[in-house]
Amino acid sequence: MKAIILCAGLGKRLKPYTDKIQKTMLQVHGKPFLEYIINGIRYTGFRDIILVVGYRKEQIIDYFKTGKKWNVEIEYIEQTVLNGTGGALLLCEKSITDDHFFLTWGDTLVPYDIYKNVCDTYLNENRDFILVANYTEDPYLGAAIYCDDLILKDIIEKPPRGTSKTNLNNCGVFILSKEIFYVLNTLTPSERGEIELPSALLNGIKERNWKVRVIKMEKSQFKGDIGAKEKYEQLKDNSSWLQLLKI
Repeated sequence: MKAIILCAGLGKRLKPYTDKIQKTMLQVHGKPFLEYIINGIRYTGFRDIILVVGYRKEQIIDYFKTGKKWNVEIEYIEQTVLNGTGGALLLCEKSITDDHFFLTWGDTLVPYDIYKNVCDTYLNENRDFILVANYTEDPYLGAAIYCDDLILKDIIEKPPRGTSKTNLNNCGVFILSKEIFYVLNTLTPSERGEIELPSALLNGIKERNWKVRVIKMEKSQFKGDIGAKEKYEQLKDNSSWLQLLKI
């Protein structure tokens, strides 16, 4: 099974740090943030990795090269038009030959046992779709997750602040069936001009009877996020979270 990491974004909310640096390559305690993610999914057992790159792609390619140093094989796919997570994923369609693949955002980091839990759940429960949800006070910056026990019922991308009746947020860690590509190819872009993965999942639930298994992180579990300047600075200024990555 291949693993895809989306790391093409401009990092607008991270300025001025991202004026000259790709956001996933921002240094955090001696390593680019992206390296922590690659180490985590390598620990889980993935060896074939696709990096979807765009803004300042050369920084990522020059650093990771073929991936040999990390005992992985890296394929680079360029996203020239930033048209959403679904748009980025569609670029990988021809490179996915197995029935399922692993996916994560390049600006989100979770404890390594979460990656392992996702893979163990896939193997033990034979699930076609798995989504990790983390706890947050208000999921307005991400996607609100509503589930019935462990099955996804609704997902709302960037809901208006204060409107969500859930504290679960789409964490950005998945295992997906390649059937997702069929739905992504049929979607109409959102008001933001983006093809959004949450919309594809919701379409699959309603139109194709998909059962999306939700893995809920504990409220106390670490989630590293460099989507915004203040979050990056918190990770950069405090190293205690490094111990939380380990099994």
